[in-house]
Amino acid sequence: MSDHYFSARPAAARAPRTVRLALRDVQAGLATDSGVFSPGAIDAGTLVLLETVPPPPATGDLLDLGCGYGPITVTLAHRAPNATIWGVDVNERARELARTNAEGRPNVRIAAPDEVPDDTKFAAIWSNPPIKVGKDVLHGMMRRWLPRLTPDGVAYLVVQRHLGADSLHTWLEAEGFPTERLASRKGYRILAARGNE
Repeated sequence: MSDHYFSARPAAARAPRTVRLALRDVQAGLATDSGVFSPGAIDAGTLVLLETVPPPPATGDLLDLGCGYGPITVTLAHRAPNATIWGVDVNERARELARTNAEGRPNVRIAAPDEVPDDTKFAAIWSNPPIKVGKDVLHGMMRRWLPRLTPDGVAYLVVQRHLGADSLHTWLEAEGFPTERLASRKGYRILAARGNE
């Protein structure tokens, strides 16, 4: 099997480095490595998400779905210090890096998907979802996590327009997840989806 950032245990040789997260309100050096998503720089779509979406709820459980090495997790932890931030990823190496990058932030929990308690409901989900896993896996992720939003919770998803943002929007609506396009910047769409329960 080829090695991807969405592999549970990447086989790529280690190549540790540090990248800079530079937002108006958050400045941080983040440890990265090979075998994770966008190891050379903060992904452009992630930056669009972090610069565009409304502030997170101040309290409750918040989810960074597909957290990678943690730029969204670290930002959520800074912006919502009284909330519990869950950084969830299938990639073991990414979770290790996210734990390192979230050190000193007691409100952060880094976990594999099956390690999140089933009764945890999320006041918000922020995600740069792994589009390249294919539609079946991506749709499975949405069906698994979006119903776990609280009644007033919102999932903010950033997707490249040419990688299927509009078809994902249509699919979410068809699945009963009310969705609106919140913004469109630099070739990315920000979708805001609500749960269906």
